[in-house]
Amino acid sequence: MLGWSIVITLILYLGALFFVAYKIDTSPRLSKKLFNSPTKYALSLAVYCTAWTFFGSVGAASTYSLEFLTIYLGPIVMMPLLWVFYRKFIRISKSQGISSLSDFISIRYNKSFAINQLVTVLLVMGIIPYIALQITGIEKAIETCVNWGEGRGASIQKDAIFNTPFFDIAFLITVGLGLFIVLFTTRRFQNKEQNTGVMGAIALESIVKLVVFIIFGIYVSYFIFDGQSDLYARIPEGSLKINAQNDYSEWVGMIFLSGIAFLFLPRQFEVGVIEVSNEKQLKKAIWLLPVYLVLINLFVIPIAIAGNELFASSTIDADTYMLAIPLQLNNPWMALLVLLGGFSAASGMIIVATHALSKMVSNSILMPYFIDSPFILKRFKGENHRIPVFFRRISIFIVLLFAYSYYKFIVSDFSLISIGLISFLAVAQFAPTVLGSIFWKYGTRFGAVSGIVSGFTCWFIFLVLPTFLPEEISVSSLNLIQNSNSLDEGALITRVLFWSLLINTLLYVVVSIFTKQTSLERNQAEIYVDIFNYSTTIESSVVWKGKAFFPDIQSLLSRFLGERKAAIELSNFVKTMHISIDDKTELDPRIVNHAERLLSGFVGSSSARILVGSVVKEEKISMTDVVDILEESQKLISVNKALKQKSEELKRATDALIAVNSKLKENDLLKDEFLYTVTHEMRTPLTSIKALSEILADDDDVEEETRKEFLKTIVKESERMTRLISQVLDLENFESGKHQLSIDKVNVIELLQHCVQTQEEVFKQQHIIFHCDLQKSLPETWLDYDRITQVVLNLLANAANYCDKTHGEIWLTAYQLENQIKINVSDNGNGVKKELENIIFEKFFQAKNQTIRKPKGSGLGLAISKKIIQLHEGKIWVEANEPKGSRFSFTIPIQQHF
Repeated sequence: MLGWSIVITLILYLGALFFVAYKIDTSPRLSKKLFNSPTKYALSLAVYCTAWTFFGSVGAASTYSLEFLTIYLGPIVMMPLLWVFYRKFIRISKSQGISSLSDFISIRYNKSFAINQLVTVLLVMGIIPYIALQITGIEKAIETCVNWGEGRGASIQKDAIFNTPFFDIAFLITVGLGLFIVLFTTRRFQNKEQNTGVMGAIALESIVKLVVFIIFGIYVSYFIFDGQSDLYARIPEGSLKINAQNDYSEWVGMIFLSGIAFLFLPRQFEVGVIEVSNEKQLKKAIWLLPVYLVLINLFVIPIAIAGNELFASSTIDADTYMLAIPLQLNNPWMALLVLLGGFSAASGMIIVATHALSKMVSNSILMPYFIDSPFILKRFKGENHRIPVFFRRISIFIVLLFAYSYYKFIVSDFSLISIGLISFLAVAQFAPTVLGSIFWKYGTRFGAVSGIVSGFTCWFIFLVLPTFLPEEISVSSLNLIQNSNSLDEGALITRVLFWSLLINTLLYVVVSIFTKQTSLERNQAEIYVDIFNYSTTIESSVVWKGKAFFPDIQSLLSRFLGERKAAIELSNFVKTMHISIDDKTELDPRIVNHAERLLSGFVGSSSARILVGSVVKEEKISMTDVVDILEESQKLISVNKALKQKSEELKRATDALIAVNSKLKENDLLKDEFLYTVTHEMRTPLTSIKALSEILADDDDVEEETRKEFLKTIVKESERMTRLISQVLDLENFESGKHQLSIDKVNVIELLQHCVQTQEEVFKQQHIIFHCDLQKSLPETWLDYDRITQVVLNLLANAANYCDKTHGEIWLTAYQLENQIKINVSDNGNGVKKELENIIFEKFFQAKNQTIRKPKGSGLGLAISKKIIQLHEGKIWVEANEPKGSRFSFTIPIQQHF
């Protein structure tokens, strides 16, 4: 392959990505759709898979070690916790106007400018090697393709066309990606709107690298070899291990490291927290991203085995197996496809990581020192909104220049995974501080600085410094923590992880306990930890004292937002907060706070504080002032809420009191009527029982036949009382929720046929014509057999009681209606009046309406039936039957949730 043709192909690929991003940004419909797409969000999180994944995993697996899997098991294990951590990160970031990880940390800890800069510098130190790793991966891939014809991979030398001191492959890649990132991420500078086009392109790259990896895996496994089983059979017996020493503690440590790194890598924080449209998108990512990680690792080991088989006698670098295999088999088109996949994996990481770091460098380091300089103000006079773009573009090339320099002088001696793990461990040092910020209210800025600095010191001494020292010195320093003369990379990483995080966490906690929080710090801690309580009222929690005037704040916002947008933002805010403004009156502190948050989205929190400070006169706050301000703030919150909700709450309270009072009166009346009805019903059988019992007791000469009739009547009336009492008790159990259904799988047709047989004799005695139409294919369903039987019998009995007295007819029908079974009982009686259809199932209906429809029982049957059907998640109702009569219907879902 010719080197320039490859470069042109890759440039065309980047052009295609830019076209995709451009189309998304310029199409409002497509942009809105992707902006709210959970799938796009989950795929953008797959930027986690880089050149390390695409090339390095195969290289690591070539030693028949499964340790490479820990890099992906960590995020998979972390996925269920994403709803806990990222949801809180997102809510805090949206409410506080946060645009980067350094902002997130510094705003929590006293809005400290120094902490913001410290985090930025340390993140740059930690992530630059990782970006250099991507450059290395691309450069190795291109060199492998360009020089394959000469050395067959045994000793790869750079192509002559790139072998110049100032213009080699890596330099070309760096400059090209730098120009692309400038166009990609600063073409349209914005505040609240996310970079939907960029994220859409990153999601597309995630699809490209996954599809390419799977295609190549299938090609190697099933076209070159006889399937994965054939490849796995070629592994020497006993050589497949979880890591070099089969050490499970090391295995767990690496999983923990990758899980923590996934949360706090700047590129993951950017796509997962800053660029997300809403926290609900997390739900899909929780399951879709693990599926993605499994799929992209499906063929790693088979490809590594194939590489070992094909290059058993070669010294080729195992990190290049993905390209060396198709080139060895004279398949340049497959090699080009793999090159595109690897370039996609690497460029996606470089784009997002550089974008995230450049924001921090620009907002925390460059702009705070130069944004108000005479030179900058003169250069951008009248176009202040271009100042952040200018510094961001400079920052992009600063970051890439550092990455290129690291690659040029250091990275060539290390494997892709070694470099990646160094960056992982650097990012892990922020875990105690960040997690402490959202779960522990007593962390202080001194504790945060102590923890972060101590952790990074361990990281630098044992992992970074040795890369700059002569080999014999670096080995000696590493042995201090290894206690061994044989250095194992995994063991080294996990031990540095353990000791650095232990020291980091201890210092963070101990120093925080023994240092005092400022008022602002205490305020921010309250907001971060209890964000779900404060996210809608953050503007009311302002601890600030000073003098500020509306024209100054409006002018400042207009410089960066534009006059129209600044006016709209301020107008909407003062209306929402019910604040009055006057050009000559000092501003409410909440407006100053809001202006700072708006600017933070453009220039970062540090620069925003400097800009706001340049137009307001902030005063130092004494402890007495702090207490007064906090108390006043709480009073303002209460007053504002009271003013906003007072009329509505009073109206609701009045309506509720009227409704409750009316209901109480009605219930009191219904209770009396119900008790009267029930006692009346009980008195009738009691009178019969008493009279017959007295006759039997007083007259011993009663004939035997008469005595038996009396006894039968007594038993019958006793059963009647028992049924009445049972119904009252049943209703009480249903009302209180004490009754539990006895659920079983039931044949509904058999249940209905049993009910018909039970009532058949009654129908014959009353000369009622009975019609039955049951759908034969009714499915079995889960229900309480006895209770549904009780409902059907009650409806059939009511129909018999109220149908036409001379030519009575009753219809029973049952059929499936979508995912429900519907049962109807109809009669040809006088029917139920329209106005009573909604209240006939009330437990007091007959007590209240005895003049409308004389009760032939307790009046509780339909009320109990309604409760039974509701417990089965169904519905019951009554409607007019044609041509006359009533039709009682109820439905029961086939699939229920008991």
